[in-house]
Amino acid sequence: MSPEAINALAVQSAGPAIGVFLGVLVGLGLRRRAGKTDGLLGNSVLLTASAAGGAALLVMMVIRALIG
Repeated sequence: MSPEAINALAVQSAGPAIGVFLGVLVGLGLRRRAGKTDGLLGNSVLLTASAAGGAALLVMMVIRALIG
């Protein structure tokens, strides 16, 4: 797969990834304020939300590549 095709897949898949990132960021931010910090990567809400958004981006890229 060419770099241009990978770039196009990433751009097409960015919407769901941004949505997951923002949702996790808000949800874990509220959870952390309540004192529940278990399950955070490096004890950081931002790092955990970034990891979730990156995983969502990869999953969406694979789905879009398989579907066409």
